[in-house]
Amino acid sequence: MSADSGPESRPRRQQTPKDGGFVLDTRSLGRKPGSMKQLHRTVTTEERIGLEMVGIPVGAQVELDLTLQSVSEGVLVTGTVDAPIEGECSRCLEPFTDEIQLQLTELFAYPDSATEQTTEEDEIHRLIDDMLDLEPVIIDAVGLELPLQPLCEPDCAGLCPECGVRMAIAGSEHGHEILDPRWAGLAKFNAESTDTDTASFEADTVSDPSTDSTLAAHNGAVSKKTEES
Repeated sequence: MSADSGPESRPRRQQTPKDGGFVLDTRSLGRKPGSMKQLHRTVTTEERIGLEMVGIPVGAQVELDLTLQSVSEGVLVTGTVDAPIEGECSRCLEPFTDEIQLQLTELFAYPDSATEQTTEEDEIHRLIDDMLDLEPVIIDAVGLELPLQPLCEPDCAGLCPECGVRMAIAGSEHGHEILDPRWAGLAKFNAESTDTDTASFEADTVSDPSTDSTLAAHNGAVSKKTEES
């Protein structure tokens, strides 16, 4: 017996998922093409689904409103998924909440179908013992639908770059006097020039001692001449 024929070389059978949550049982649908089944279900998330700054939180109520249709190659799932989301604004960093609705159209291939046999494993979803798991589909759809840089409001003004206050609460008159670094040297020169002019003006307003002496001598001479007259 060759080593390749041992038990470890055999493909491992995937564990059958149980009906519940995002896992749907399609056995009642049958495999007759055209058979349809409506499904409405509320699923409570056990893990967060989404991106770094926004996503469906743990414990959220996700509403499934789906149609399962049997086709020749598998089960076609169409419908909507509605869920609350929580995130952090990428501009003002404030937390926010919102709702998301996903439109699903996904084929789950039968194990013995031509689609299953000719398609790479990561290119299509498959039925396992007539069970289909929607969670990977929803994870992918949420990742494509949510923005990488979420906003609390479409016109969020963000934070003041100088003091960090939220512009939404700062008011329209909020601002800071900012000097262009290229003019900093000129501003310093103007300040020094102003100080020099002020000192010069103050010096001019103080009486010159030599002038005062000459004026006093002149006044004395006039007074003496008047007395002699």
